[in-house]
Amino acid sequence: MIEITDNISIREDELIFKASRSSGPGGQNVNKVNTRITLLLDVANCESFSDVQKRRILSRLATRADKNGLVRVASQRFRTQKANRRAAVERLQQLLAEALKTRPVRKKTKIPYAAKQRRLEEKRRRSLLKRQRAKRNLAEDFAD
Repeated sequence: MIEITDNISIREDELIFKASRSSGPGGQNVNKVNTRITLLLDVANCESFSDVQKRRILSRLATRADKNGLVRVASQRFRTQKANRRAAVERLQQLLAEALKTRPVRKKTKIPYAAKQRRLEEKRRRSLLKRQRAKRNLAEDFAD
């Protein structure tokens, strides 16, 4: 069982692992050993999540999910399949835990009266400053 949160776990048989050639480190092995691991999780058909959780996961991980509800995580950081497999599972755990977090609802607040007054006063000061700069007598400049 792969633990996502305190009360949500995924069975390991729900995960699909695929190995392919890695572009990462590996020396002479890089061209002949399949060390890159792509982990697929069928969120749409996963029994561990409720419908609300499935929708939340698929909307927040939309860039990693296809139209069938498969979430894809790839790892090619390490030179062995075993290490990349472990890294892919850990990354999936992080992504799912982050996607399942409920974000607090933003409360609308009123702009404080004093802040509004400060803003208006600063606008008045800037306006006055610019008016003073603009009202120069051009005749004085050419008198010299």
